[in-house]
Amino acid sequence: MSVNAKVVIVGCGISGIAAAHRLVNAGFQHVQILEATARSGGRIKTGTLGDNIVEIGAHWIHGPTEENPVFCLARQYGLLDPETLTPENQGVDVEVSPHQASNFFSSSGRKLNAEDVYPAEEMFYELIYESSKFESQGGEPWACVGDFIRSKAEQRVAEKWKDIDAATRCLRLCVISNMLKVECCFNGAHSMDEVGLGAYGLYKTLPGQDCTFPGGYEGLIKNLMSELPRDLVTYNRPVRCVHWNNTEKEENSLMIECDDEKKIAADHVIVTVPLGYLKKHHSTLFSPPLPLHKLHSVERLGFGTTNVIYVEFDSPWWDADCENIYLVWEDEDGIVDQVPDIQRSWIKKLFGFTVLKPTERYGHVLCGWIAGHESEYMETLSEQEVAHTMTQLIRRFTGNPTVTPRRVLRSQWFHDPWTCGSYSYPGKGCSVQDLENMMEPLPTDGSLLQPLQVLFAGEATHTCYFSTVHGALLTGWREADRLISHYSSSSNSKPLKSNTDV
Repeated sequence: MSVNAKVVIVGCGISGIAAAHRLVNAGFQHVQILEATARSGGRIKTGTLGDNIVEIGAHWIHGPTEENPVFCLARQYGLLDPETLTPENQGVDVEVSPHQASNFFSSSGRKLNAEDVYPAEEMFYELIYESSKFESQGGEPWACVGDFIRSKAEQRVAEKWKDIDAATRCLRLCVISNMLKVECCFNGAHSMDEVGLGAYGLYKTLPGQDCTFPGGYEGLIKNLMSELPRDLVTYNRPVRCVHWNNTEKEENSLMIECDDEKKIAADHVIVTVPLGYLKKHHSTLFSPPLPLHKLHSVERLGFGTTNVIYVEFDSPWWDADCENIYLVWEDEDGIVDQVPDIQRSWIKKLFGFTVLKPTERYGHVLCGWIAGHESEYMETLSEQEVAHTMTQLIRRFTGNPTVTPRRVLRSQWFHDPWTCGSYSYPGKGCSVQDLENMMEPLPTDGSLLQPLQVLFAGEATHTCYFSTVHGALLTGWREADRLISHYSSSSNSKPLKSNTDV
């Protein structure tokens, strides 16, 4: 099939690249990507810490199995470690897998015993599992996940731990607070009070032990880009406005206006900008504005910030087999996942670290995780201030006044003007209908002469894989397939002639 329709893709992240791949391979002759920055990849971004390759953006392939197209592509390009490709690794059920080797440290400078911690972990993960079931039950007796967890945790603590001494019970509640902060990072939310209980179970987990790219996630982008025509992407070309549904004038019904005043006529545009950018700029990005039902869905879906802070050491202060380090604050009242004074206490939102493995490759490097407004505030500090705060934090929790990081590196996704945060989550009052509204093409009126003028892709437009790279990739394919199907039928074999010229 050879198609002369002109398709413009806004954004050269994984969803935009995936859409371009699909269209070019299907015979579309005029595909163009407009990218606001000087690079491809979007929220896939690999950096360096000293001699180490580290991820500034996306970290893992979530669920490395045949169902995951990112895994399949990475395997095809030879980007993964051999152990990742084994049937045993692909068969791991992450929802019932045993505890990873973890170290817990308290703010009083002591390492906690497993028996002090595991009962709290077990209770918390039971509550998280129960939280995910309300979507299928069709009920929402609590407004948000945070309310549900606090309410149920207090009830079960009173029932199950009534014979436990007060100090141990208090410590376990602090562990639950730490787990709640972990969940904030997983969801990209400031607080689990902002995550809707009714839609929390929409996210689908794929089997397989999450894995990383030894050479960096950007290796996937480089391989995909190498298979596209060299001149397909125009970099440093932000889009100011998508003028669509222009039926009253004789000129093109779809026109993309760029920041440099350049205007590009097209038959179709696939918009792949992050939800955070859409939330901030939708009123000027589309003319006419988005339909009200789509706009309401943009508002109901959540989009928050999760940042990483890498910390490198000359020698480890954690166990050799440790996978994760958790920092438990003992001075917090109740079960909390946010701090009252962000400027003074932002560091209390950092729940802990992932230990980069294998040690032979990374040396002694930890990846710290912090979400929410505290994470956004961290971005405003100098690297020296962040390094000093991290040093004081680690000295306090280890009880070792001499431990000193060799170097520190952090991400800053909230203040990136083209992302405005990290990834999406189902907000309060959100439902699967909102995710379906997000992917709905414009115009919605089938009687108009030219359908599918504006299509939407990106992780926030997938109904069950939102917030993931594979979700973003699948949505790029989905919108490309929508156009391919449109032109495959004999009645739609030709685009409107006036829309094919730049």
